[in-house]
Amino acid sequence: MKKIVQTISTAFFLFILLGILLGGIYPLISFGIAKVITPNKAKGSLIYKGDRVIGSELIGQNFQDVGYFHSRPSACDYDGIKSAGSNLGPTSNKLHENLEKNVNAYRKINGIDTQTLVPADAVTSSGSGLDPHISIKNARIQASRVALAQNLPLQTVFDLIEQFTEKKTLGIFGRERINVLKLNLAVQQASKENSKRK
Repeated sequence: MKKIVQTISTAFFLFILLGILLGGIYPLISFGIAKVITPNKAKGSLIYKGDRVIGSELIGQNFQDVGYFHSRPSACDYDGIKSAGSNLGPTSNKLHENLEKNVNAYRKINGIDTQTLVPADAVTSSGSGLDPHISIKNARIQASRVALAQNLPLQTVFDLIEQFTEKKTLGIFGRERINVLKLNLAVQQASKENSKRK
């Protein structure tokens, strides 16, 4: 009996000790180091307009206006709490219906014909449902619509796409991509400057 009590008390002590170390001290130290080394990332990579937070570099937003680039679809409505991709499999009728609906909507809003291939990221959600990036091809297809709606020269919009293209991580991982929020802020700024010149 004494051995059982000793084993239970040792296990309980280790449980409390590890809870304090791994649930308290370790996260505080990690956050402290991150705050010193990369303060913006430690706070969620927030993007400000003036003194107001308008989004994060890490979480996509639902842009609907024709004058802005649209993010890829989200299975969780861009809600970080409900972060998830779609769990629909390749044999799901609902998945095929959603894809067809998304492809048709994308073609219609961007004025492209049925022969033009639609980029996968334009019609499917990412694994998290929060991806803030789109592919270069997706951005280039949307460029004409954005330029027309913002009354900007198409070349200006293409230049912004080039300027905001993020390269592969370490030159080998992932694909070149564009952060939609950053690009839309640049489009908004270019449109304001263009209006002032007129």
